[in-house]
Amino acid sequence: MRQIQSLVLAALIAAAGSAFAAEPLFVVKSVELNQPADVVWKKVSDFGDLGAWHPAVAKTEIVAGKNNHAGAKRVLTLQDGGKINETLTAFNAKAKSYSYKITDGVLPVNEYASTVSVHSNGDGKSVVVWESHFLPKSPADDKAASDTIKGVYDGGLNQLKTLFQ
Repeated sequence: MRQIQSLVLAALIAAAGSAFAAEPLFVVKSVELNQPADVVWKKVSDFGDLGAWHPAVAKTEIVAGKNNHAGAKRVLTLQDGGKINETLTAFNAKAKSYSYKITDGVLPVNEYASTVSVHSNGDGKSVVVWESHFLPKSPADDKAASDTIKGVYDGGLNQLKTLFQ
């Protein structure tokens, strides 16, 4: 009986250890635009209006804190009615960068943290980089979670290309 208890305990410890050993997934996407970084930053920097450049977002609402200041919370309402709650974790206008995390929502991810940044690329051009790390939310697997985030980024970055080309 003691051997069975020991085996069960060992199995539980192993399972618990593997639950905490999950490696985060990373997605990095970028687009080059034929506009200066200052012009592009003006479009993408408003944490309170993601719909200004992302076609999947029907409405953005700041529900707590001050827009474009760390701690601001927004609710995204998607075109299909889904909701995503996000918190701004950093905003640096000089560096043309902001970071945020998803606290709840319809995307198949947990522990999602992301950064959007705009960089000068010389001769009146710029590059927008959107990057994140996250864990898949059950029942999604790594591929489903990564493909979803890649699709979100492609949608926004392709819209920026349309707006600025």
